Amino acid sequence: MSEQLAQSVLVVDDEPAMRMALSANFEREGWGVETAAGATEALEKINAKKYPLVVTDVRMPDGNGLQLMRSVRHSHPSTAVIVLTAFGNVPEAVQAIQDGACDYLTKPVSFEQLRSSVQRVLQHANKLDAQGDRPTAGIVGTSPSLLRALDRARHAAKTNADVLIEAESGTGKELLARYIHENSSRKDKPFVAVNCAAVPEHLLESELFGHVRGAYTGATASKAGKFELAHGGTLLLDEIGEMPVNLQPKLLRALQERHVERLGGTRPTPVNIRVVATTNVSLAKLVDEGRFRADLYYRLNVIPLTLPPLRERKEDIATLADHFARRFSDGASRPLPTLQPDFMAELQKQNWPGNVRELANFMQRVLTLSDAVEIGPQHLAAELSNPHGNKDTGSVMRSSVRPGTSMRELERHLLETTLDMTGGNRTRAAEMLGVSLRTIRNKIREYGLPPRRYA
Repeated sequence: MSEQLAQSVLVVDDEPAMRMALSANFEREGWGVETAAGATEALEKINAKKYPLVVTDVRMPDGNGLQLMRSVRHSHPSTAVIVLTAFGNVPEAVQAIQDGACDYLTKPVSFEQLRSSVQRVLQHANKLDAQGDRPTAGIVGTSPSLLRALDRARHAAKTNADVLIEAESGTGKELLARYIHENSSRKDKPFVAVNCAAVPEHLLESELFGHVRGAYTGATASKAGKFELAHGGTLLLDEIGEMPVNLQPKLLRALQERHVERLGGTRPTPVNIRVVATTNVSLAKLVDEGRFRADLYYRLNVIPLTLPPLRERKEDIATLADHFARRFSDGASRPLPTLQPDFMAELQKQNWPGNVRELANFMQRVLTLSDAVEIGPQHLAAELSNPHGNKDTGSVMRSSVRPGTSMRELERHLLETTLDMTGGNRTRAAEMLGVSLRTIRNKIREYGLPPRRYA
């Protein structure tokens, strides 16, 4: 390891003799060495300084080395982590590698073994650096299905071709779009996003293409649209399946010609953009139903991408839970709790129909409503089974719907009940009911439900 003279290593172990032995051997090889007697001290040092290499024990009085490893791999993806343990077993080793450990060694370990491990993991890290991998735009996980999706996205990023991302709600479609942008030659140019479902239909054309002064009542000044604002960079058309049919021809023309004309204007403006469109429904199915133009679908679907739902990459759940625990602990200015192994195991048994977004919301709820220094299975049972303190939808419906109720009344009741269960969260209600956000908004207006209550 003599070629690593300028590098430093953080050795984390609660046994003084082990810290001293490892430190002496690393120093003899020319490394700068720092030590930590536990997970808490290690996190403080890692937050203050970047280390190319961390060597950590697993079982320590103030924390778990595997949880420390996950935190390091999230906050510093380029840092190599080697895990040492005196209690090695095959399942634990497999889990450690899946969660991001670069290697897993069982004590007692000779320094020759450790030297070989260090050389191997650093060679791998240098290879990744040489390939020019860029940050993952907040995408967390190391499961094979996720890495395959990222690899496909990275190849797509090297081109200027438009991209269509079809995946379930809550999987991270916008993050994947940002990943494409950050790995492209446009990374230093704007990344502009517009949610086609969130903008009222009568304003969407102006939002996309801009308008000139006097184009409509209230247009007191000219305004550039999202296409112009994204010039040179990437334009994200989120939930493209909600694009009104009457606007689709103008969008198609803008994509084909790379020119836009402001609402009320007469002069086309050239734009140099890469378009990434996302949808949580099948556009091909919408085409078959006559709700989406086939020519626009084929124009967007140059490079199709998808993201796996969380139920298909359960090995990432522990890493995600740790990531959200750190984020929400920092946001709430509370100490980072220890996530017990039993808690993690129970998380992995859940299906998470709302995917990563649902897991994030759950972790925020747990950390907000509990001051516990350790989070265990009891917290999952308390918060996951009854997140809003209400009865489940089925029992509510069975207890309050009478035979002979009209379909209109039934629809209104189901909508109102679901919105109450989600605390007025329209996006979550749309996911639970399998409809678009625009449908929820229109139904609230149709049934005269109080809009401020369901904002």
